[in-house]
This record gives sequence, C-alpha cells and structure tokens, in this order.
Amino acid sequence: MTPYIRLHPADDVVIARSQLLGGTAVEGVAVRGLIPPGHKIAMRDIAQGEPVRRYNQIIGFASKPIGAGEHVHTQNLDMGPDKGAVTKGFERDYAFGVDVKPTPARREATFMGIRRADGRVATRNYIGVLTSVNCSATAARAIADHFSRKTNPQALADYPNVDGIVALTHGTGCGMDTEGMGMQILERTLTGYATHPNFAGVLVVGLGCEANQINAWLATGHLAEGENFRTFNIQDTGGTRKTVEKGVALINEMLPRANAVKREPCSAAHITIGLQCGGSDGYSGISANPALGAAVDLLVAHGGTAILSETPEVYGAEHLLTRRAVKREVGQKLVDRIKWWEHYTEINQGEMNNNPSPGNKAGGLTTILEKSLGAVAKGGTSNLEAVYEYAEPVTAHGFVYMDTPGYDPVSATGQVAGGANLICFTTGRGSAYGCAPSPSLKLATNSALWQRQEEDMDINCGEIVDGTASIQEMGQRIFELVLATASGAHSKSEQHGYGQNEFVPWQVGAVM
Repeated sequence: MTPYIRLHPADDVVIARSQLLGGTAVEGVAVRGLIPPGHKIAMRDIAQGEPVRRYNQIIGFASKPIGAGEHVHTQNLDMGPDKGAVTKGFERDYAFGVDVKPTPARREATFMGIRRADGRVATRNYIGVLTSVNCSATAARAIADHFSRKTNPQALADYPNVDGIVALTHGTGCGMDTEGMGMQILERTLTGYATHPNFAGVLVVGLGCEANQINAWLATGHLAEGENFRTFNIQDTGGTRKTVEKGVALINEMLPRANAVKREPCSAAHITIGLQCGGSDGYSGISANPALGAAVDLLVAHGGTAILSETPEVYGAEHLLTRRAVKREVGQKLVDRIKWWEHYTEINQGEMNNNPSPGNKAGGLTTILEKSLGAVAKGGTSNLEAVYEYAEPVTAHGFVYMDTPGYDPVSATGQVAGGANLICFTTGRGSAYGCAPSPSLKLATNSALWQRQEEDMDINCGEIVDGTASIQEMGQRIFELVLATASGAHSKSEQHGYGQNEFVPWQVGAVM
C-alpha cells in the first residue's frame, strides 16, 4: 500500500495516508519537510496564481510559487484574488441535467418500523415537549425530567414501547418580526417536529405574551389540538409549578396510547436520511463521504430518500449537483440559494471562505472549494429530484437537497423538521452529536479517530484509507446499519443520551 492517495490522474496533489517525513519518495518526487496525515503534497511545480486541482476540480490558487514535494496548505493556497467570490474567480458550468440517469429498477428491503394511523412510518417512538419561546424552556425541561429513566425509572416502567420523553427547547420565539423570515422559519421548524412520525405525542408549552403566539402558529401550520397534541401557556396556567404539574398530567394521559404500538416489517422506502458532515478532514472526501454516498444510492434504489444540505459547504461544488437535476428549475433553485448565501454573508461582513473551520484546516482542508467537493460526495450519484428551503416538508422520494447553514445542529434540525427519521453524520476530527427524535449514526473517516473515540463512532470508514475495504463494501455496511438502526438498534449517541440539547432552529434576522 502506498503512503499516499491519488484521487485522479490529473490532480496536482496527492494525500498523505499517514505522517510523511522529508525525503520520502512519492511518485518519484521527494517530500519536502513534514507532511501531516490527510494533508496535500504537490506533485509538480506550481506557479503563483495557477489553479490547483484535487478530485480533478479546482480547489484554489497558488498564493506563492509551490515546488514539487511541498506541503500544500493555507501558507501557499487560497481562493485567489477574488477570495470568497467563486464565480468571479472562475466560471462554473452548471450544465443542468446533463448527468441525469435512467431510474434504476426498484429494489426491495425492509426494516422493523412503527406504522402510524396516517400510514407514515416511524423509526422511534418518543413523546416530545416543544416550546414556543425560550421563556418556557425551563418548565418544558422540568416536565421531561420527571420521566427520566435515570432519575425516575418508575415513571415509564409500564411503557416499554415509549423511547422517552424529550424536551426540545430553543433560544428564540420573541424579539422578532412576527411576519418576517425568522418567524416563518421557526414556525416551519416547529410544525415539522410537532407532526414528525417519530413523535407519538407532543406537548407545546408557551409563556403567553411572546411574539410566537401558539394560536397563530397553529393556524399557519394547519395544526389542531387532539388527544396526542396539547398546548398551553404558563401565564394562563398560573406559574411554573402548576405548569409542570399540568404538563406531567397531560403526558401521563398520552402514555398508554403512545405505548400501544409494535414494530412490523416496512419498506425501506419509508426511510428518510439527513446527510451531515462535521469536523471534516482531508480524508472525508476519500472515505466516509463517498461511502455514505454509496449507501445513499442503495437507499434511493430501494425507494428511500436522502437529504443533502449545508449550502455553505457545497459552495463551489454546486455544479456537480445541478448536472444531476431532473429539471432545469430544480438546478436553478439550488443556484438561487447559492446566490442568496453570497448576499447573506456579504451583508453580515463575512465571506463564504470563512469556512473551513480551524479544526477542518488542522485535518488537511484548505479552502471551501476543497471542503465542498468532498462534502457533495455524501450525496452519491443519484438524480437530484428536488430542492427545498429550510424545514420545508420533503415530499419527493430519492435524492433531494435542503438549503441550510453548515452548522451541524442547525442543519440537522431543518432536515428532521422536513421529515428525516434518521441522520448519518460523517466526521474526521470527532463528534459527539445526537438528534432526538431521529437517531444519528456517526461515521469516522479514519482509523485513528475510530480508535481514539470509538465510544461515539458507529462505523469506521477509515478502512477505506487503510486499504482493507472498498467504498462500495463500506456503503453496503452503512446501508445495513441504517436498516438495523431504523429497526430500533440504538446508536452510540442514543446510548449516551444525546439529542435534547441539539435542537437548534435557524435564527435569521434582527433580534429586536
């Protein structure tokens, strides 16, 4: 096995499998200095201003002359003279739809799901406590804490089919324009969670005087109270203690109904995965992301759905998605969201290349172009069926896109609101993320991370880097793990109790 990885014959760089010492021969080129694992080595002399290719795509421009064998990173590679403006640095050929493939023959696989009365299928069976505003967060947590299996094991002893009571609180809901974009996003997000099939019942707790009035939200979301969906305000109830007592009583009424479920064989077409990557490194686009993409292609072939997101982290690679758009308007909607993000970052005195993060750079990623080219690999090769705005209900089957920030908790919150009943999360630096009510699987990009943080990782895609597994083999293993987890097997994050604090709706607009 070579000490480096070459991804494409036309690439100007190769990737170190492990730390390389100066003088090491790489394709006849002597390495200059110490190269950390996952980092790039120049395979030719590159003049200042020349583009540098990885994945046979431009990942940036040499900010100074680079000699063959040198470490290629932030000291000599950047976005070029226009920095964050990719379209000014070089044009992308969106080529709408040119790579659309015929629909493959439908394959059939099943998992043990929970079928709801309306025909939707759940992967988990929680009762949720939502809040309209941050002011009711403490009361909501106290209600859920009453049913904690750790501190009050008898509370759910008679309800073995209920996965738990989770309080999903947030930091907004007031001090905002009641008709503005921020409120629209919050209402969509709360609606998506209130109607999520992984919730057997939902309780909503408000304060009473907030901008996000519960009655207005119910009307906007076309929601109505019922025996498994109840709402009330602290001010109407008469205080915190009475609110907690009322909430506990209402959940006790829901529990027998929530417990009256059983798992049964269901088509994999009912699985919707939110695709995430966080703490990415130089191996992400080599191992875990393409392996997850292979699993996505398998899921789509079985009629399921996968949601790619994190628009700031597909920036500069969006042309690889528009080429797969089934209709021009689908691809154009993605381009329009890219343009929105360029404007959004500019008015907030930022630029798209503020991403990658310091941890991403320590792991070998240099520019947003390089990060994005690796990130889109999570989406596999299937046709792009639809593009959604944040927290919109995902109604299409197959591979779709949702516009979200790159910040993982915010992005995954939007995906779950859209209907994701499972999350797959790749990481190279390490993550301890979980996402109630949808289980989250974490995929390590390298074996060193797996060995260091195995208690948080669900599968080691570092075997691809090690040469002991292929991308397709790992994709099959991920798909099988998805089926098992959707059937009730607990992920590592569920075993640790993650999920309640990771509910983070996207907050857009002025705080008034």
